[in-house]
Amino acid sequence: MTAYAFVTLDVTDPDKLTAYRDVAGDALAKHGGKVLQASASPSILEGDIAAPQMAVVLEFETREGAENWRADPDLAETHALRTGSGKTSITLL
Repeated sequence: MTAYAFVTLDVTDPDKLTAYRDVAGDALAKHGGKVLQASASPSILEGDIAAPQMAVVLEFETREGAENWRADPDLAETHALRTGSGKTSITLL
């Protein structure tokens, strides 16, 4: 069953984000994932929270694929680029 992950980023190190983007696609594909939608100008439709600088929706073939992508020890350096680029969060839907 298809699974989705919602990623938010507030970037403090654009160079690390650029380096992450260079390798993110292959890392996602390794576990059946891809970027479905990305926005550098998300807006809040409802609620009293600040909009992140960036928001991304990832699509995975399965929920396990998403979990394995995040837990894959071979991708630790890739994930470190993302987390080192600023404040990030990932919510598995």
